[in-house]
Amino acid sequence: MLLDGVPVSSCLTLAPAVRDRDVLTIEGLAKDGKLHPLQQAFIDHGALQCGFCGSGMILTAKALLDKNSSPSRAEVRRDLAGNLCRCSGYVQIIDAVMDAAGRLREIPC
Repeated sequence: MLLDGVPVSSCLTLAPAVRDRDVLTIEGLAKDGKLHPLQQAFIDHGALQCGFCGSGMILTAKALLDKNSSPSRAEVRRDLAGNLCRCSGYVQIIDAVMDAAGRLREIPC
């Protein structure tokens, strides 16, 4: 989850700690029934496999792209380092984040 725009482990965050703060979960990314570009890119690149790490990866990537709309592959790898994935080997995940970054840059403000 993102807490005030910063990735945190939701399983380690107590409910009182989020009171009066901005909380974003994976469910909050889709708008008007349309997936967020990150969610769609993860599907398109086969970056979602078992389902355990996907939410954390997507939200951590969102926090990165919110502050850096054109990250390098190395920056994506660095920012996602705190999220563990046992299935994908990270290649598809990094590809998805890079693709989503491009998609988000194309969206008019």
